[in-house]
Amino acid sequence: MKSVFALSTFLALASAAAVPERQVRPAVTAYDGYKVFRVAVKNQVNKVSKIIEQLELETWKAPKAPGALADIVVPPSKVAEFEAAVAGMEVTTMHEDLAASIEQESNFSAYAVGSANATWFNSYHSYNDHLQFLRDLQATYPTRSAIVTSGNSNEGRPITGIHFWGSSGKGKKPAVIFHSTVHAREWITTMVNEYLAFNLLTKYDTDAEIKSFVDKYDFYVFPVVNPDGFVFTQTNTRLWRKNRQSNSGSTCIGRDINRNWNFQWSLTGGASTNPCAEDYKGRAASDAPETTNLANFIRSVKSSQGLKLFIDWHAYSQLFMTPYGYSCTARAAKHTELVSLAAGAASAIQAVYGTRFTSGPICSTIYKATGSSVDWANDVGGSEYTFTAELRDTGANGFVLPAAQIVPSGVETWAGLRYLLLNMK
Repeated sequence: MKSVFALSTFLALASAAAVPERQVRPAVTAYDGYKVFRVAVKNQVNKVSKIIEQLELETWKAPKAPGALADIVVPPSKVAEFEAAVAGMEVTTMHEDLAASIEQESNFSAYAVGSANATWFNSYHSYNDHLQFLRDLQATYPTRSAIVTSGNSNEGRPITGIHFWGSSGKGKKPAVIFHSTVHAREWITTMVNEYLAFNLLTKYDTDAEIKSFVDKYDFYVFPVVNPDGFVFTQTNTRLWRKNRQSNSGSTCIGRDINRNWNFQWSLTGGASTNPCAEDYKGRAASDAPETTNLANFIRSVKSSQGLKLFIDWHAYSQLFMTPYGYSCTARAAKHTELVSLAAGAASAIQAVYGTRFTSGPICSTIYKATGSSVDWANDVGGSEYTFTAELRDTGANGFVLPAAQIVPSGVETWAGLRYLLLNMK
């Protein structure tokens, strides 16, 4: 099927002499001999959970419910024991050699300062190059875009985004806010979020429909809202999820900044109270500086110009979801409309390449999640429309998605976003 737009039509926005790339590589040797297995949980949730606990294994997907799939990372020293423990279960191998998969993914292309063009999306990139890409993109459209920050991370890095607007000027229309790389290892979300910004900015002068979107809304795109964690995935542990905040009384590091928002944070069952857990909620609601600063930024935008749409981009699982995560029975005020729009977005995504996204409320579609950005944005932040999406894939590659899938993921995600922008009231 013909893509929504052809990348080949994009013109290079600027050119400059090539400069040496700031090479960054995750410590792939840390994953030598590691394998990633998928276990069909069926009615054995407790058994699979016990295996994970006893062998002290990392999960990409935990065994949340009967019939679920559990994606489990196993070090070489425990492969034989794990295989014996799951004998008789339905098990497939996602990554035979995790280190090799990470090494292939991390072959970053060189980025020359001043060359913010479509070739950017051919590979993944270092954190510093992401910042430079945003600066270069803004410099190409200086009269209708600006670099913005929503406070600093725990380690003092500015949470950097790009704000752009249309013919009526800056800050005069309802806002659209996109977050991505909340969970540090979800690199595809960084690229796709930038792809959306790139498409909206570079096509403004040549595509009447895109011009109408940018004239109707101000866009705030934050590709990396967890910069400390993201840098850590590029310099130390590729599969790191949380921020890099210390925890008093524990040697374990980090809070899950998508379980730390100050709405329904104190409920049980949707996040962990264990500082060592990947979904650790923190000691108190909004005690991660990233969460506090992002919330303050959203409040400010809502107060000054209104907030039409908030989307938090994640990976992986191919889902397009609505509030709520904290409850499977509570319903958002716009529940029926939100669910309908999410289903429409999923259909629009599928129409591009056939990629199937499942849609519905977070709790019943993926799992219970308390203290999430989407629930907060819907009920506290005042966003008229609020969604979260889990991008490619469904587990064949998981978090280590090959760079060849960046552009297709961006193209189909644009189709889903386009559906929303056309159909929101």
